[in-house]
Parts: sequence; C-alpha cells; structure tokens
Amino acid sequence: MLDGLFNPKVVAVIGATPKEGKVGNILLKNLKNFRGKVYAVNPKYDEILGFECYPSVEEIPDNVDLAVVAVPANVVPEVLESCGRKGVKNVVVITAGFKEAGNYALERRVAEICRKYGINMVGPNCLGIINTHNDLNATFGGVLPPKGDIAFLSQSGAFILAVLDWAKANDVGFSKIVSLGNKAVLDEADFMRFLAEDEETRVIMLYLEGVSDGRKFMEVAREVSKVKPVIAMKSGKTEAGAKAASSHTGSLAGSFVAYRTAFRQCGIVEAESIENLFEFSLVLRRIRKVDGGIAVVTNSGGPGVMASDAIEEFGLKMAKFESETIERLREFLPPMANVYNPVDVLGDADAERFGKALKVVEKDGNVGAIIAILTPTAQIDFSKASEFVLSVDKPVITCFMGGESVRSAVDVLKRHGIVNFLDPVKAVKSLKAASDYGRMVERLGVHKEEIDVKADVRPLLSGKRVLTAESFEVLKAYGIPVPPYGIAKTAEEALEIADRIGYPVAMKIVSPEILHKTDVGCVKLNVRREEVISMFFELVKRAEDYLKADVEGVLVQKMMPKGREVIVGMKRDPQFGPLLMFGMGGIYVEVFKDVSFRIAPIGREDALEMVKEVKAYRILKGVRGEKPSDINAIVDVILRVAKLSVDCEEIVEMDLNPVFVYERGCCVVDAKMVLR
Repeated sequence: MLDGLFNPKVVAVIGATPKEGKVGNILLKNLKNFRGKVYAVNPKYDEILGFECYPSVEEIPDNVDLAVVAVPANVVPEVLESCGRKGVKNVVVITAGFKEAGNYALERRVAEICRKYGINMVGPNCLGIINTHNDLNATFGGVLPPKGDIAFLSQSGAFILAVLDWAKANDVGFSKIVSLGNKAVLDEADFMRFLAEDEETRVIMLYLEGVSDGRKFMEVAREVSKVKPVIAMKSGKTEAGAKAASSHTGSLAGSFVAYRTAFRQCGIVEAESIENLFEFSLVLRRIRKVDGGIAVVTNSGGPGVMASDAIEEFGLKMAKFESETIERLREFLPPMANVYNPVDVLGDADAERFGKALKVVEKDGNVGAIIAILTPTAQIDFSKASEFVLSVDKPVITCFMGGESVRSAVDVLKRHGIVNFLDPVKAVKSLKAASDYGRMVERLGVHKEEIDVKADVRPLLSGKRVLTAESFEVLKAYGIPVPPYGIAKTAEEALEIADRIGYPVAMKIVSPEILHKTDVGCVKLNVRREEVISMFFELVKRAEDYLKADVEGVLVQKMMPKGREVIVGMKRDPQFGPLLMFGMGGIYVEVFKDVSFRIAPIGREDALEMVKEVKAYRILKGVRGEKPSDINAIVDVILRVAKLSVDCEEIVEMDLNPVFVYERGCCVVDAKMVLR
C-alpha cells in the first residue's frame, strides 16, 4: 500500500522556492540525488535550482507518485484537492498549524479530502520521510544518514534531526525514516505493517508520544513483532510529561502503565533512553533470542565481575558449565585462571589464549550467549581477537574496552553486525533486551477463554455514576463468587436479611459518595443479631449527619472467613481499553504497589502470569508450612473480570478489593464500579 510513498518514480515539491533557507528550497536541495524525476510546483517560476517548475501539480506532464507539500496551512486543502484530481496517491504535508495549534477543523478537512481521493498522507506538521536505498530525502533536515537496515518512526521531527546527526557521526545506517507528525491519515501502525514486509528493514525503531488507535496498534504490533523486532521509547511517563506530549503534537497520551503493558503483550521491546533505543536496535539486528545461560570470557577480573553482577541484576542466568568444558579449559589455561563462569584467561593472555577459551565455551550446551570482554594489555592483539569473535556461531557481544587501540577491531566487528560496548553493564542490558524479545515472541497471541454469563447486566449499569453494593449483582452474573447479601432500606429489612443469611454479618453504608467506606468509619464487622438495628442507625447517622452523603441503604453481608487478601481491578485506558490489575489487596495496595497489569482480552496463561509477577505470589503459594492458596480460583476471577470489561464499555473503573483467597476457592468481599 505504501510502496509508492517510499519508492516513487516521480516526486513533486509543492511550495518549492529559490529563496535560501525556506523549507521549499531545502526540500529541493535534499532531492538533488534522488534517483527518480523531481518537479517543482510554484506559479511564480518556470525553473528552480535546475528543476522544471509548474503552476500546479495538475499541469505536470508525468504521473506523480509522491507530492511533498510546504505551503501555508490554509492553502493545504486546495493543494490536496489538486493532488486528488491529478491522481497523486502519496502525500507528505510538512506544513504546521493544524491540531497541534488548536486548528482541529482544518485538520479534519484535510483528512476528509485524503479519504475522498484515497491519498496516503504523512503528517501534517512533520519533518518528512527518507528512504536511504534510493536516496529519497523528502525532509527539510540537512543530513542523509548512511544506508542500513533499521527503520525509524518518530512523532518528533526535532528528535529525528538529532538522531540523524548522531547516526552520521557514529556510522549507524537506516533503511527508512518517517516523521509521523499529527498522524491525520497514516499512523505508526500503518508504517509498521509496511515495514514488516520491507526487505531493506531488519529492525523497527519507534519514538512515541501517543498512539492514534491503541487497539489497532496492538493488533498490528503483535503480527509485526513475530517477523521483526520493534523497539519503542515512550515519552510522557509522568503527569507533567504527558501534558507536554499532548500540547506538542495534539495527541492524548494515555497512561504510561498502559503503554508499557501494551508493549509487553504485543512483543515490543521497551527502551528507557535514547542510548537504549539505539543499543537495543543494533543488538537485535543480529540476536533475536537467547537459548541458555550467559557465559563471560575476559582477560580482566573486574569487568568480568561487573558483567556477572549485571546478569543477575537484570534477571538473566549465568551459564553453568558442563564438566567437560571445565576440563578442556584447564588443559591450556594457567593454574591461576578461573575456569568457571566468568572465565578469566588472565591479563597476560594473548589473542590465541582468549580465542581458544571462546571456542571451548561456545561448544558448551548450557551456553546461550557469550559476552567477550578485553582490556588493552600489551599481549592482546585486538585485530586477531576480533577474528576469533567472528568465528563464534552463538550470539556474542563484545566489550573491547579502550579507545584508539581498539578502534580498528571494533570497526571490523561493526561491519559484521556485532555491537561493541565500553561498559559491560550496558552489554548485559542489551542482551537482556534480546532475551526478552525472544521470550515475548514465543508467547504472542490472545487465547480466548470461554466464559459463561448468567444474565444481561446492562440494565444494572444504566442511570448511575457509581455502583457499590449493586456491583455484586453484576459480579454474580459473570460467575464471580460473592458472599450472601442484601441491601436494606430500613432497620427492619436489615434484621430480616441478617436472619436469612446467618450471623455474624458485616454492615456497610451504600452511598455513591462514599467509595472508601473503611476510611470514614462506615463499615461494621462481626455484627451480632442484637446489634443489627442499632448499627443500622449508627451507619446512616454517620453518613448523613457527619459526612453529608446521600444514603441509598445499608449492605448486610455474610461475614466470610478471613483469607489472604488480593485485589483485582480494571481501569479503561483511553487508547488501549480495559487495563486489568492484580495485586496484594486490602488497605495497603496503594502503599506497597505490588501489582501487575494486562490489557483485556487475555488468555489463561496471561492471567496466571499476572499472579506470578507480584511479590505476594510467594505468600499465595504458601510459606513456612502454610497451605497454598487457590491460584486457579484467582485466575478464574481475573478472566471473568476481563470478559466483563470487554463486554461492558460502560464500566470505566472497577475495584474488587479485598478478594479473600482460600485453600479452595475465593470470594469478593467488597467491590465498586465507576460508570461512564
């Protein structure tokens, strides 16, 4: 669909000008080396910078594959209409002054024109696009990066300019570069779909401030990640950052937790810094998975220990060598050398000793990847050492630690796709990214669970803003276990309900204005029969007189045996939809924040992983002789909450807290739902 955008035969620059420094002038200069035909469009000139110039795109004698637009914002609709009549199917609108400046109506109009004519539009408010493999530089930046196999999509044009400058200085090549701009028509998902099939691209790199359509993004990313690694850096992690992102591009940045969760669920590797973004991308060009532990081979004990510490810190495993490997290392290494992992060949080692150790370690069946660390001693010939590294078939990353003395060897490694790091910790972190990618790809996909629903709950969700006690009816309809209960309007009703369900009971005020009832003394536990009536009046009086709240009644609930307390919740994210939460329950959930997240819909394996990810999982499994909790019952509740969240868009927030978990089964003791 987008081939004509990146591989056009004829390009027209609309708004071209001979005036130095103007965008229309820079665009023409950047297209000087383009292998296709370039025309200028400006009614004032017949020729600009040696390019034929026409008053309108419609007067160009050839079919135009790509139009690059740099005219005032109010003229853009007229230009797009002209492109549509000409049959131009691909347009890059450089011009700013649309929704990022509050001009939403103008941007909607532009998008409507593109839909009318079937035009693929990049932007508006963007830097442009680049395809290094045909010298297409349709940007107003001053640098064309080297050819490579990394594609880069960015929501910030200024960020691209900085990256291009850095890339040229560090000889890092790109295949395609796209400044997304306001994404009025084409968004990041459209480009990812195209790049997944692009033979010139091995890795896709993203800088995001927000996504246009979270569900579409996840669906596409899930498929693309199976084919090629996608590495993303998301700005707007804090509240202040999110506001900055919104004002910068006019996009609404969703919660960072939702983005991080979405990335994991669709196989995207997250980068936390610009350095990570590049380091992970360069490593993932060559290493897509790590099957086994990590081996470290070094001529210096200190960096070897640093790498070993980092391997444990980042959740990777040091390879445990087979006895045969240890014996083979002992055959040629000095007695003082360490033959266990990390392998220290000692500072007097030459390249041959180092290389021989590498080859022995490589043959060990427990080794999934190798970090080769060398410091510049007098004995080491880095060029020879690099030849040994290149002969290793297993995934390998180098730390040739030095400057001028290692430069030529590092250049050789780089030409063969092997990334060198000065810092062993960064090397391990990048290897962790490759390991994470391989593991995520293996588990991609949503395995739908069949959930039985006993009743239509939509009538219960109409006409209210908050559901407290009424939430139990909704939960029951979705097969989620709740205690026997009733809602009393009078003290007599409270006594009748309590007699029916049995003592002792819990009594809780029912008011849409009081969501955290325990905090304000509106919960009474272990109430006996003789206390029911007095407690009813005490709760109502406290709510009405002291809290000035509207009271709908009192929930009378069977006191359940104390179980381990967990929370299952949901918040509907504006981009991605239902964001599910699981964690340690009770009143301390916001203090300890021992929680995990997924975006619904999810499968049973996802729900089980949610439970396993929290630190409290060790408690749920049973510690110091305690009996384990029913993990399957928790998983079932999570799956049913996920189903409810997908079925009922009216519910924007949900808290099931606490959920008592027993040796067998579980029970939702308290719940609330916030409706749209």
